[in-house]
Amino acid sequence: MKNINSTALRQNRSSRDNSRGVALIFTLLILALMMVLSLGMVIALSSQTFISGYYRNYRGAFYAADSGVTVTRVAMINQITALVPTTIALAAQPLTAGQATGVQTAINTTYGGSWTSLNSGQAAGSWPGKCELSSSVPATFSQTGCVLNYNWASSPTPGPVLPDPNPTPGVPYTCPLPPPPAKLCSTAAGLTNNCYVINNFQYAYTYTIDVLGQVQNSEQAEIRDTGNVTITVNISQPSAVTKNQSFAAWGMFIDQSPICSGSTLVNGTLTGPVFTNGSWNFNTGSYIFTDSVGQQGAQAGASFSDGTCNQASTLPNNHSGQTVAPTFNNQFQMGQAHVTPPPNSFSQMWAAVDGKGTGEADPSPTGTDMNNANMKNAAGTLWPPSTSGQPSSGVYMPFVPVGGTLPNGTTCAGTHSCVSGGGIYVKGNATVTMQASGTSNQIFTIVNNSQTTTVTVTLPSGPTTFQTGGNTQTLTGVPSNFNVNPPTEAAMVYVDGNITSIAGAGSASIQDTSAVTVTANGDMTVTGNITYKTEPVTTTQNQIVTGTSPACCNGTPADTLIPGANNGQVLGLFTASGNVNLAVGSNGQNLEIDASVAAIGGAGTGGMVNNGNSINTLNIVGGRIQSTIQNIGATTRNVFFDRRFAQGNFAPPWFPSTSITSTPSGVENSTVSISNPQRIEWRCLSCQ
Repeated sequence: MKNINSTALRQNRSSRDNSRGVALIFTLLILALMMVLSLGMVIALSSQTFISGYYRNYRGAFYAADSGVTVTRVAMINQITALVPTTIALAAQPLTAGQATGVQTAINTTYGGSWTSLNSGQAAGSWPGKCELSSSVPATFSQTGCVLNYNWASSPTPGPVLPDPNPTPGVPYTCPLPPPPAKLCSTAAGLTNNCYVINNFQYAYTYTIDVLGQVQNSEQAEIRDTGNVTITVNISQPSAVTKNQSFAAWGMFIDQSPICSGSTLVNGTLTGPVFTNGSWNFNTGSYIFTDSVGQQGAQAGASFSDGTCNQASTLPNNHSGQTVAPTFNNQFQMGQAHVTPPPNSFSQMWAAVDGKGTGEADPSPTGTDMNNANMKNAAGTLWPPSTSGQPSSGVYMPFVPVGGTLPNGTTCAGTHSCVSGGGIYVKGNATVTMQASGTSNQIFTIVNNSQTTTVTVTLPSGPTTFQTGGNTQTLTGVPSNFNVNPPTEAAMVYVDGNITSIAGAGSASIQDTSAVTVTANGDMTVTGNITYKTEPVTTTQNQIVTGTSPACCNGTPADTLIPGANNGQVLGLFTASGNVNLAVGSNGQNLEIDASVAAIGGAGTGGMVNNGNSINTLNIVGGRIQSTIQNIGATTRNVFFDRRFAQGNFAPPWFPSTSITSTPSGVENSTVSISNPQRIEWRCLSCQ
């Protein structure tokens, strides 16, 4: 019994040992399997992490590229906005071709060639990213077209004509570049006076932006954005503007000029603005107009050698092998608004008395007005206030004693009486001679009723010497314009009668800094040259003017402003009720008048007339303004417009002026708007 149990015990122990070996094997197998599974999981996880990181970096590069497109496009719009004006001149583009190219160049320069960080400003803490314009596809920005929208409107005033004479109302018209003015008219049959008004111009620009984006690693994304930007100029037709304009602003103005009246303009060069309330009549000779030419008449006269005169709607005009073809370097406009001449010379009369010439109680100074204004002759005799005792001749100036009150409210101080008005008042007919003496004296010599009066004005501030015969007054100050404070030097010589002779003496008539207007209440006869000491403009092409800096004026046309020549010297000649007569001493003599010359007024018959010997060449440096066209008896007439008058801010003192109502045509009250970019195509080039 004992042996059996031992045997069984050994058998059981052997069985347990075998079980342990199998378990160990299974354990090792399971452990190996777990190791394989773990390794697989590590490998799978590493691959997933790598793939996720690549995808994350690519998406970051994609968003960096998209952000770069936005940044570049915003920069482009900002540049356009800075360049485009809020108002724009007609026939001008909001962006020139050069400016559009400049926008393109600036974009490529700023965002091309190197990476631009997107982690600045508020984005400093964002995921790191950068962008760059593609070097193979540079950014582009260019104008692709222009359309205009318009409405038809009946108009009595013809205007420029489009290449298409009869466009369809309401249908946008592809406009030429540069675009036309804001009002255009049709030449189609039956539509001569039918014009259309442009509502807006729409300028189309196309852009292309190709941007690369990148984040931490080398993964890149590429996005291309193509679109349009529209700049719209909304034309707001400007309101009529009324302003007081000096007649000196015209190179030539003729009030009455009937079409085909039998007289024509003398051949020659005319500079400065030219206008008539009638119609210009031209012959087959040579005319050169350098500035704008206008007329109220709807047609111009074209006169030929056989006596035929055509009423022409356009020029050139032909007849029997001959041609009337003036040269218009600017533009010739017919059917313009009427310009009303001044009614009289009362303001010039008053200017000589009180230095104001406007706003006085009486339309013209009475004896009492003259007495109250201290009008005295060289002997100190005061103008009598009584109507019955009015002088029939004499030369008078306004001056107050020391302690007296001047028109601007200040007190006359010093040891001499003070000039208290605008100049010299002559009662009766007279001759007038003007001379620039030395460096600062302006001398007026007046012969009236066989007495000689000499007024010497020492510029710029005086004294003024007033001498008739043996009587002399030495006066503090100079004749002045008291409409401004402080008063400025300005002399009015008013002759209440005819000026039977006016001319210059010596080498020059008008001193530098001297501002003068000579007015006659009757005829004025020019008998000799009247010249400035310093000419303000050139009178020949390529004229060499010594001493100028910069050197002037080779390579320029006649009537060029000379640098350094504007010394304030200016002369106006005006008659409100007569003619400006020309009477030179010998046949074939040349005559020069440096002045704006006006023969206009309520009588409406004044003009420039030759009532003496023939003139070879008449040169006017200033302007020619008159009521009627008359015979000047000159072979050649040139008007060299004093371009200092061009802006209306400079003119002879108290020169006649008029109220002009006009609609501005240069700069419109136009609203310029820039559209947000309209995308044509957005494409991810790296997503394919």
